[in-house]
Amino acid sequence: MSDQLTLTAETRERGGKGASRDLRRNGRVPAVVYGGKEEPLMIHVEEKLLMKQLMTGHFMNSVVMIEVGGKTIRTLPKDVAFHPVKDRPIHADFLRIAKDAKVHVEVPVVFANEDASPGLKRGGVLNIVRHELELVCDADKIPDEISVDVTGFDVGDSIHISNVTLPKGVESAITDRDFTIATIVAPSALKSSDGDTTKDDGEATAEA
Repeated sequence: MSDQLTLTAETRERGGKGASRDLRRNGRVPAVVYGGKEEPLMIHVEEKLLMKQLMTGHFMNSVVMIEVGGKTIRTLPKDVAFHPVKDRPIHADFLRIAKDAKVHVEVPVVFANEDASPGLKRGGVLNIVRHELELVCDADKIPDEISVDVTGFDVGDSIHISNVTLPKGVESAITDRDFTIATIVAPSALKSSDGDTTKDDGEATAEA
């Protein structure tokens, strides 16, 4: 499960480009907290601290407790905008959430037991169709990653969401189809010796 993070913030009285530029010149990043049937709250946070949390790799999937004005607001990061040249954060959006709220998140996929895949052992290539999965789960139970076991998969096989065991309380946000996460395809050398061994997978082609 992703760690809970904390950001200390200050309220900002003025909006607009000029006020935002002044904040950035002083090492601050303008941000807004919205949702929860409350008025949006304009804040600013320290750029160095925000960057440190972004570098954890799971900032967007973590509950962030924002401390501002003597109160603590439970949030989920929804967007961070970056400068197109300097690659510095220039604005952030946070969504208020209740402790027991269900949240919609995108969680990275990792693949396990590749040495137990006959197709990969034969020289096949793992073609990743989805690097992240759209999931719905409790706000305090957001997984850091989803492990996909490739044991037993051969060249031409497709790995679908139905092949994945999700953690308890975690569900796929896409429920209308058994979508493809990855396929195992034959490299050119294997195709030339064995013929075209890749099975037809219309969905993988459509989603790749």
